Amino acid sequence: MVVGDFPIETDTIVIGAGPGGYVAAIRAAQLGQKVTIVEKQFIGGVCLNVGCIPSKALISAAHRYEYATESEALGIAVENAKIDFGKVQEWKSGVVKKLTGGVESLLKGNKIDIVRGEAYFVDDHTLRVMDEKSAQTYTFKNAILATGSRPIEIPSFKFSERVIDSTGALSLKEIPEKLVIIGGGVIGMELGTAYAKFGTKVTILEGAKDIIGGAFEKQMTSLVVRKLKKRGVEIITEAMAKGVEEKENGVVVTYEAKGQEQKVEGDYVLVTVGRRPNTDELGLEQLNLKMTDRGIIEVDKQCRTSVPNIYAIGDIVPGPQLAHKASYEGKIAAEAISGQPAEVDYLGIPVIVFSDPELATVGYTEQQAKEEGIDYAVGKFPYGANGRALALEAGEGFVKLITRKEDGLLIGGQIVGISASDIISEIGLAIEAGMTAEDIALTIHAHPTLGEITMEAAEAALGTPVHILK
Repeated sequence: MVVGDFPIETDTIVIGAGPGGYVAAIRAAQLGQKVTIVEKQFIGGVCLNVGCIPSKALISAAHRYEYATESEALGIAVENAKIDFGKVQEWKSGVVKKLTGGVESLLKGNKIDIVRGEAYFVDDHTLRVMDEKSAQTYTFKNAILATGSRPIEIPSFKFSERVIDSTGALSLKEIPEKLVIIGGGVIGMELGTAYAKFGTKVTILEGAKDIIGGAFEKQMTSLVVRKLKKRGVEIITEAMAKGVEEKENGVVVTYEAKGQEQKVEGDYVLVTVGRRPNTDELGLEQLNLKMTDRGIIEVDKQCRTSVPNIYAIGDIVPGPQLAHKASYEGKIAAEAISGQPAEVDYLGIPVIVFSDPELATVGYTEQQAKEEGIDYAVGKFPYGANGRALALEAGEGFVKLITRKEDGLLIGGQIVGISASDIISEIGLAIEAGMTAEDIALTIHAHPTLGEITMEAAEAALGTPVHILK
């Protein structure tokens, strides 16, 4: 300890001010804890600054441009529609600034001490926060680790001016003529879709057999693939990226597919092959936490690590790397520290992709229900039979509900279609509340709305559909 470095005491110290950390800090403060939050880069974390929010802003701008240039079927023709990408970026930054400023105000309003710098653990009740000029010791009763993740860098694709990660793709100064994307997961598909709508020739290289695998069934992702290909996006699956040659104004990417080595040119190559947990520069070795080889921290149902007063949430613990999962876990950890019997229950956590059309799922998929031996029923209703969807010229897609046959209990739902990201919340609420298909079918849904599709799918699950033939 340096001379004059008198320890500052706090009840709970939160490391990281992203959607997990700042929510945990606020909930802990609401429950009467004296809270300090430490952030080394920016309030709001990756999500608000260089992730969820700016990407959705960019996607929104791309949708607007699409509507302006492709509405002839509605009798609307816009001549010479132009994009001022500098203004697009300026508007996107304004959205980010409003939200991050709001989060900082919330933290201050809840009397949370905001500390800038990097945290390094000394032991299970002490850490030091360092910046370029000084270091300060803090002692605490409990700590919540919410340090998030960072993009994985492939050795043969070192990040540079032309080899970019998602942060770089969100801050380009111009719309690229050609963009190569390595990785057909959520981030690659969302940003690829946005730039394709802006007019970029996009090539996606995916190592697996299908894009956006995992949570989504092929009958859902196939609609996304079909629309992307219609827009001129080239999707090459089972492709292995081998290397990149950087030139003054672009890149040449070498990849192998179907046993042959091939090349593709682009202004940039965007690498989106996953994210790595930020657990390697915190001094966690001083705590002897149980962790996997990948740096994921093991936790119990209260987000408590193997060290009883240390909690971990978000991208650094098992499960999908989702902002809303981190926020949920942050509340659980803060409540557990306050002695409440809070525990995680992940069944009602949705997974969403802002593709075109959007994808959303919550609870069991049909495949998962089958694998667990659940006797289930399926109710499915197409967007094409919904008046509101047709009026929006968005008739592709469907809502599918999975119910337990013995009692009609809703256990899962999948959506592919416009506003799937919003509609999924009703299904999540129904699962969380233990509702049945009959409960949803008997709920009067306003007409004409997209929400009616969920009601119609519930009626289909009951075997009494009205607006489609049984």
